[in-house]
Amino acid sequence: MDFAARLVVRSDSLSRDEHPFFSRAHIYSATAKARPIGPEGKPFFNTVLWIVDKEGDLPDWLLMGNPRIRHIPVAKPDNIARRSVIPALLKTLPGAAQATAEALATAQSEFVEETEGLLLSDLHAVAQLGRNENLSFNRISDAVRRYKVGVTDDQWRKIDRDKIRNAKASISERVRGQDHAVTHALDIIKRAITGVGASKRGGRPRGVTFLAGPTGVGKTELAKTITNLLFGDESAYIRFDMSEFSAEHSDQRLIGAPPGYVGYDVGGELTNAVREKPFCVILFDEIEKAHPRILDKFLQILDDGVLTSGRGDRVYFSEAFIIFTSNLGIYRQDAEGNRVLNVSQDEPPDAVKSKVRAEIDRHFKAVLNRPEILNRIGENIIVFDFIRPAIAREIFEQMVKATLKDLAATGIQVDIAKPVREQLENLCLADLSNGGRGIRNQVESHLVNPLARSLFDRDAQPGSRWTVTGLDDSAVTTLMLEHS
Repeated sequence: MDFAARLVVRSDSLSRDEHPFFSRAHIYSATAKARPIGPEGKPFFNTVLWIVDKEGDLPDWLLMGNPRIRHIPVAKPDNIARRSVIPALLKTLPGAAQATAEALATAQSEFVEETEGLLLSDLHAVAQLGRNENLSFNRISDAVRRYKVGVTDDQWRKIDRDKIRNAKASISERVRGQDHAVTHALDIIKRAITGVGASKRGGRPRGVTFLAGPTGVGKTELAKTITNLLFGDESAYIRFDMSEFSAEHSDQRLIGAPPGYVGYDVGGELTNAVREKPFCVILFDEIEKAHPRILDKFLQILDDGVLTSGRGDRVYFSEAFIIFTSNLGIYRQDAEGNRVLNVSQDEPPDAVKSKVRAEIDRHFKAVLNRPEILNRIGENIIVFDFIRPAIAREIFEQMVKATLKDLAATGIQVDIAKPVREQLENLCLADLSNGGRGIRNQVESHLVNPLARSLFDRDAQPGSRWTVTGLDDSAVTTLMLEHS
C-alpha cells in the first residue's frame, strides 16, 4: 500500500471515516491465519506492506503491542548503493561513451558525493534531467543543482571577483572599527566562491558565519553589506527575527504546519523563501532567543543542507549563505542567577573576544546542550568589539555630514559653529553602551529633530544659508540659528 501516509489527515485524531478502516485492519491482523503454500505446505501469511514516510504516519494503537505488524525502517541509499547504480546512469549522458576511464571515475565520484541523502529514484531523475538539458557527463554537478534548486547555472561563479577583492575598504566605511570582522567575513565569502575546503557531500550551505558582540556595533550592517556585495541589493537577504520564534511550536512557521493543521497549505516562511530564491543570504537575528527546538532545524541545515517542509517537500540550502547574529557573551549569570555584565568597554579587544567566545561555548554546551551546532559553525564565529571613543567620533562625524548633505540636496545650506559642534559631540558620545545605534539616536535627539524644528519655525526656503551658533540642552535640545 504505497503512500499509506496519505490515508489519514492526523494519525492521532482519526475522522469518522478513517477510524473504522484502521479498526478493521487491526482486527484482520489479529485474526488472520497462515495458509499452507508449496509442496511442503509451509504456513505463510498474505503480507500487506504499508509504505509510509515515518512510523508516526499511522495510528499508534495499530502498531503498539501488535506482534503481527512489524516496523521495518528502510535507510536511504549509502555511498556503496549509489556508486553501484551511478556508472550506468552516467553512460546515458552525452560524451560518456567517448570519455576516458579517469574522466568517468571523476564524474562518478562527484555524482556520489553530491547526491548524499537522495533516493535511487532521485538519481534516475537527475540523470533524466541531464539528458533533457543535453548536459555532458562531466557537468553532472549542474544537473544535481538543477534538480535540487531548479537552476542549472552556478550563480556563485558569476559574482564579480574584482568587487570582492576590493571590498574591504568600502565595507570598513560602513562597518567601522571592526577590521578583524570584515577580514574574516571576506575570507568566508571567498571560500564560498572558490569552493576551497568545501565538501560537496550532502550539499551543505555555501557559507556560514556567526556574528557575536555588543548591540549596535555593526553585525546587521555587515550582513546587509555582504548581501549587497554578493547580489547587488542589500535588502535582498532573508531575515528572521528569532525573538518571534521563542515558542515550542514556532518551528512550524519556518517549515510549515503538518497535514491536518491550520496553515498546512501555506507552507513555511523559511522553506518557501529558499525554494523561491535558492541563491540568497539568510539572516537569523538574535539566535539565542529562539526555542531549542528551532536549533534542531538549524542543525539539519548545517549538517545536511536540506529541510523537509510540513508538506513533505525537500528544500535545499546548498546555494545559501547563512548568517547568525547574537548578543551572547555580553552578559552572564553570576552564582546567584543574576544577570551581570560579562565584558565592558574598559577591557582590551582580545579580552572581550576571549570572554564572549567562552560564554557562547558555555551557553550552547551547558545551557542548550547543543554543542554540535558550534561544531558545525567551527571557527566562523566572529566577535565584534565595542565601539571605542576614536571610532565613535568617526561615526558621529559621518552622521553629521550625512545630515547636512541631505539638507543641502533640498537647497538649504547649514553650517555648525565649531564650539557648537564640540558641544554636540560631547552630548552624543557621552554613552557608548548602545554602540553606533545609540549614537544615531543621540544625533537625532540633539541635532536632527532640533534642526528641523528651528528651520521650520524660521520658514527656511531653498537657496538660504544658516549657521548653528548655539545649543541649549537644558530640557529639550534647542538650536540657535543665524541667517547667513
